Amino acid sequence: MSQEDPKVMSTIKIQAWWRGTLVRRALLHAALRAWVIQCWWRTILAKLLEKRRNEMLKTFLKEEQAAVRLQSWVRMWRARQHYCQVLSAVRVIQTFWRGHTCTSRGLIKGHYRVTTRELHLELEILLGSGPCIMTECIPLPIKQ
Repeated sequence: MSQEDPKVMSTIKIQAWWRGTLVRRALLHAALRAWVIQCWWRTILAKLLEKRRNEMLKTFLKEEQAAVRLQSWVRMWRARQHYCQVLSAVRVIQTFWRGHTCTSRGLIKGHYRVTTRELHLELEILLGSGPCIMTECIPLPIKQ
């Protein structure tokens, strides 16, 4: 047995080395498979995160557009309300002055024109000495 002892010992060492090599190879393959799965999972998570970001951006964009549209409608309504007030005042003045004659038998005529930003008013006063023309341009306070 003393002669077989070195052979048996070397055989055991070779077998242990081979088993260790097989175990290390199996562990390496398992680690590589786990790494591939982790990479795949990170890619899936990145895609899900990007999709969620895009959906949130679309929602934010829709809300922002709705807010801008609503603000523009309110500004338009307020501008129209102001325009109607000015127009009503102009009509009252026009109705009053159309038939009005001065005490010296003079006459007042007037024309107006309303643009988007200004009220152009032109009055012509006819008295005995000659016509007097007054022109006024009144800016309308409309916010941009």
